[in-house]
Amino acid sequence: MSYSIRNLREVEDAAAKHGFSHIMEARFARSELGSEATGLAYQRIHPGQRQAFGHRHAHAEEIYLVLTGSGRVKLDDEVRDVGPLDAIRVAPQVARGFEAGDDGLELIVFGPHHPGDSELVQDFWAG
Repeated sequence: MSYSIRNLREVEDAAAKHGFSHIMEARFARSELGSEATGLAYQRIHPGQRQAFGHRHAHAEEIYLVLTGSGRVKLDDEVRDVGPLDAIRVAPQVARGFEAGDDGLELIVFGPHHPGDSELVQDFWAG
């Protein structure tokens, strides 16, 4: 089919699947949309929570779009405040992670799909 339509709230919540539902929702829609080249995710971080780990990519540049709420993004060692309609472009090698403010943080993530491209960064917010 030359198009597909899916409601992002109906895509499986990977955060719940992996035991992180107390922190956030993470719904990765690429497969459900039948996309071969473009990744798309919906993330909702609960008020006052931080993502459990950071991550970086070897090849994929990503753009994060804040829909609602506020919080902070950590990009390598720099921390910046973010709010509604802020768009954050992140180069592949930059480690990134988000923290929600008192009202939570809702994001859409776009980027090219490269299988096996992601590296998790444990204890990202430590230190």
